[in-house]
Amino acid sequence: MTFEIGLVFGIITLAMLLFFTEKFSIDTIAIGIMALFMFTGILDLEEGFAGFSNPATVTVAAMFVISSALFNTGILDNLGPLLAFQAKSSEHRMVIVLMLLSGTLSAFINDTAVVALLMPTVIQVAKKQNISPSKLLMPLSFGALMGGICTLLGTSTNILVSGIVERAGLPEFGVFEMSLAGLGFFLVGMIYMSTVGIWLIPRRKPGVNISEEIRLGNYLVEILIGKEYEQLNEQLLKQRIFKTLGIDALQIIRSDGRKVKAYPNTSIQEGDLIRISCDKESIQKLKKIKGIGFKGELEFIHENIIDEDSNLYEALVTPSSSLINKALVAVNFRNLYDQITLIGIRHRTGMMEKLLRQTTLRAGDILLLRASEESIQQLMKSEDLLLLAENKTHRINKLQSILTIMTLAAIVILSAFKIFPIALAAVGGAVILIVLRSITPTEAYKAIDWKVIFMLAGVLSMGAALEKTGGAAFLGSLVVDNLGQFGPQAVLAGVFGLTFMMTNIMSNNATAALLAPIAINIATSLEVDSRPLVMAVTFAASLSFMTPMGYQTNTMIYNPGNYKFKDYLIVGIPLNLIMWGVSIWLIPYFFPF
Repeated sequence: MTFEIGLVFGIITLAMLLFFTEKFSIDTIAIGIMALFMFTGILDLEEGFAGFSNPATVTVAAMFVISSALFNTGILDNLGPLLAFQAKSSEHRMVIVLMLLSGTLSAFINDTAVVALLMPTVIQVAKKQNISPSKLLMPLSFGALMGGICTLLGTSTNILVSGIVERAGLPEFGVFEMSLAGLGFFLVGMIYMSTVGIWLIPRRKPGVNISEEIRLGNYLVEILIGKEYEQLNEQLLKQRIFKTLGIDALQIIRSDGRKVKAYPNTSIQEGDLIRISCDKESIQKLKKIKGIGFKGELEFIHENIIDEDSNLYEALVTPSSSLINKALVAVNFRNLYDQITLIGIRHRTGMMEKLLRQTTLRAGDILLLRASEESIQQLMKSEDLLLLAENKTHRINKLQSILTIMTLAAIVILSAFKIFPIALAAVGGAVILIVLRSITPTEAYKAIDWKVIFMLAGVLSMGAALEKTGGAAFLGSLVVDNLGQFGPQAVLAGVFGLTFMMTNIMSNNATAALLAPIAINIATSLEVDSRPLVMAVTFAASLSFMTPMGYQTNTMIYNPGNYKFKDYLIVGIPLNLIMWGVSIWLIPYFFPF
């Protein structure tokens, strides 16, 4: 091993640790690693910044615009009645239809957008049909993941690996090249989820005190005690609000800043800031109690609490939100969204140890908001937050719908028959949709998830550094030396297993960018076709079922489904092992060595 190879391995190890700890956003880490490769001289400027001009990056950006244009037409807004009808039949049938629907859409549209589209509807259907949301949201996410591997357009990972393959001098992926194998994985996964999986998913029915409007568990809330509160200077154990509403007092901060433990014999005094854990229904009741205000972004907002026109809403912090990694005190929420007040927050990692205002927002957090019906409309247009109470609806424009679908079909056909490269067809399609006014230029810029674009550009530098220094060849030879004697299928099993293990703890795109060049070098050493090994990386990178942070859609459903980390392990480990076993014969069947 040369010094340069060791340095590359060290930088990549640092990247993996940062990905795992989630201390910084993934795009920040990726760009930082790219810069580090250039500062150390591993890559020159042209090589380091090549990811921004890579056809894969350009294609993904264009597909964001096309997906958004399709959503703007309103043609996908009428899926709720279909799901509601299926839910009346049986829970198992609902799971199958839900997975088929999310999988079919994800084959051509960004899977994160598909889950964002369907999740509010699924939650509302679950409520009306008395089905636990946990039984439906995991199949929704897993169905989207499995549908995404059925076409080249299904997910950015497929496009990314295709670009790496093309850069290596090999044929790029065809639009439907992975479809048959992808459908095989999809079928196996759907059978598992509708039988064993649905049985393993916990049925967490909320208790009687949980809000009937939407059942998402407890929030962290801060309340202020005013001079009009009728039980001033009485002990906690005698406080009626804590006894009757099922509220847990976590910490008390006196008006002079002293922090007091919330013991049963601790008295409640005027000016106290009490950090409590309670459900949404209890918050609604607290609003009506005289002398109690809510601490919203460091302001006493008692005058707004008594506003009878306001309602409580839940909103999910989306994976592409600009609010991620920002402390609430820095967000200034009430100025960001006029007449909307933040009341509480539920972290996907559980209750926080810090005070509410010091909390750093993460993807998947659920914010409890108070707003009027009129003011909540502005939030529905936001790409930062997804309102869980209802879907964004659009007025259906039949002509625009037809033109948009025809444009998407043209992109698929032109790419499938290799009349134009996928990057050119996608960019051309995006421009046509802007000209046809299916989407405005401003909407197009907003539709692109720039975090993903910068992340793709950054992670491509890892593969480039491995190839340039010989690190990919070095790792490839290690795999061949240890598994090569057992045949190419054993090597494929090793590559698939390593990929799905890594993608469950770090980004799927980062995993694919790292392992695809290694897979190509392994194939060269074995003197076999590289396609099956590269496809193993592509499929396994998207089949991430074991952790909530392994894939964005898993993160999105974590809080709304009221899941625990162990739920992903219990349901996901058997599914990943089954997919691993299936891959050993399914991939070589469609992509012979």
